[in-house]
Amino acid sequence: MLTIATNEKTATAMTGQQTSDNLRLLAEQLKPQRRVVHTGDVIYQAGERFGNLYILNSGFFKIVNLTADGREQVVGLKFRGDWLGFDGIADGSYSCDAVAMDTGEIWMVSYEALMRACVSHPALLQVLHTAMSREIAHDRDSLMSVCTLPADARVADFLRYWAESLAERGMRTDQITLRMTRAEIGNYLGMTLETVSRALSRLARDNVIGFAEKGRRDVQIPDVEALSAFVQRCLAPAPAMLQ
Repeated sequence: MLTIATNEKTATAMTGQQTSDNLRLLAEQLKPQRRVVHTGDVIYQAGERFGNLYILNSGFFKIVNLTADGREQVVGLKFRGDWLGFDGIADGSYSCDAVAMDTGEIWMVSYEALMRACVSHPALLQVLHTAMSREIAHDRDSLMSVCTLPADARVADFLRYWAESLAERGMRTDQITLRMTRAEIGNYLGMTLETVSRALSRLARDNVIGFAEKGRRDVQIPDVEALSAFVQRCLAPAPAMLQ
């Protein structure tokens, strides 16, 4: 078990270093336009003409889609090193809104300029492909979570993903501040606010998480692996009853 934990920490550190290296390469080769953003700032909106990609240097973002009946649906979460705007490449316009969840910094690069730079600097193309691949993989995992996990496990898996994303970026995970309301978490996970609240309460009763202050978004996570174990317990088949 110690070997597994050590390997996971090593892999996390390597991912964090890769994120820093990628950002350094992008800054050196592309000289991106930098912008400080604040909670609620919209970077681009659905239907807006595509022309730029955005790299998140700090802060947190949510990707929001408008459903046919006019409701907003949170369809993605973005952390440091993630890219925004891939959805606009295919049809020439963005299909979602990108909204800041706190104060941070984004880098804007022209898509055409990026393509030209990739010709003379193949390492940039590798960074771009890696970012696309990670987004596809996460979208797949999110869909699997929503489609296959019960409510409590879905919330636990969401917290695990948030904590591990912070760990990969060298940030603390023993206490995290959720940048989303419980209603937004429910929206993202396909659950009601009440169901999210009940799931969080159960996780707290099982001592998997704790709350720094009642009613606050600060969540204490003593052991991220305990969240994964909780998910596995929820998936375990119930023991057969003796006849």
